[in-house]
Amino acid sequence: MELDQLTTENTVPAGPPEPSAAPTGWRRVIGLGLGFAVLVGVLVTAFAWPPAESAPRDVPVAVVGSAAAADRLERQLAETQPDALELRRAADADAARRLIEDREVYGAIVLGRSGPSQVLTASGGSPVVAQLLAGIAGGFAEPAASAPAVEDVVPLPGDDPRGSAFTAAALPMVLGGMVVGILMSFLVTGVWRRVAGALVAAVAAGGVVTLVAQAWLGALQGSAWANAGAVALIVAAISLTITGLVTLVGPAGIGLGAVVMFLIGNSISGVSSAPELLPTGWGALGQALPAGAGGTLLRSTSYFDGAAAGGPALVLAAWAGAGLALVALGRRVRPAAHHALAR
Repeated sequence: MELDQLTTENTVPAGPPEPSAAPTGWRRVIGLGLGFAVLVGVLVTAFAWPPAESAPRDVPVAVVGSAAAADRLERQLAETQPDALELRRAADADAARRLIEDREVYGAIVLGRSGPSQVLTASGGSPVVAQLLAGIAGGFAEPAASAPAVEDVVPLPGDDPRGSAFTAAALPMVLGGMVVGILMSFLVTGVWRRVAGALVAAVAAGGVVTLVAQAWLGALQGSAWANAGAVALIVAAISLTITGLVTLVGPAGIGLGAVVMFLIGNSISGVSSAPELLPTGWGALGQALPAGAGGTLLRSTSYFDGAAAGGPALVLAAWAGAGLALVALGRRVRPAAHHALAR
C-alpha cells in the first residue's frame, strides 16, 4: 500500500503547471499593435505613393521635323503638359531610331504638315512610356488627319508582350539578394567565407534566373551571358551590402539593409514604369540604389544589346565594393563578427 502511494505521488502531477513567464503587460501589447499598424501604413505608403504620383517629368524624346513644326510642338506641350517631355532634335527618323537604340531617348515624334505623322517607341525600355508617348502624339494630330503610325523600335519579346514577367521578376531578385546575405550571416562562420558564399550564390543565381526567365519564360532576350552577368551583379550588390552591415553592426544590419534595399529601393526602382515617371528626385535616387540600377541594367543587356549599361553596372559595382569595405571594417571593429549569428 505504501509503495502504491509513493508511485502515485511521483507520477501524478499535483495540479496545472505554473506558467514559465508572466503574461505580457497590456500597455506593451497595445503599443506593439499600434506600432505594427504604423509599419503597415509605412509599407503601403512606400509602395502606393510612387504609382499614385506617377506622371511624365522631362522624359527624353526625340523630335523630327522642321524647326517651325518642332517649335509649335514645344509650345503645345508647354500649354497642355508642361515639363512632361524633354524634346531633343533629330535630323531624321533613322537618327531618331539610333538615339532610341542607344537609350538616349525613350522614343521619337516625327512631325508632318498636319502634326505628328509617326511615333517611334521602345516598349523594351518602358511599355508605360511607349503607350504614353503614342497617346501624347495622337492628341496633337489635326482633327482631320489620321492618327500617327506607331513603330516599336525596340519591342518586348513575344512571350512577354506587356513586360509583366520582367517586372514580376524584379522583386524576387531583390529579396533573393537579401536572403543570401542574411542566411550567410546566420549559417556561415568566418566573414570572408560569407563573402565567398555570397559570390558563389550570385553567380549561380545569374545562371538560374537567366535559365528560367529567358530559356523557359522568354521574358528576356539578347545575350544570355550578359543577362546572367547582370543578375549576378544585382544579387552580389545586395547580398554583400547586407553581409557588410551585419558584420559591422550585428543583427541590426539586417533591418537597416531591408529598409534600404526593399522598403526604399524597390518602391522607387521605376522597374514597372520608368524613373522619369516618379515624383521629382525619387527616380534619380532609385537609380542610385541596387533595385533601380539592376532593373535598368537588365533592360539594357536584354533589349538594347548592352547600350547605356555602364552607368547602372557602375552603381551596382559600387554597392558591392561598399559591402566588401563594410566587411573589412566590421572585422576590424568587431573581431568576434566572424562567428555565425545562430551560434
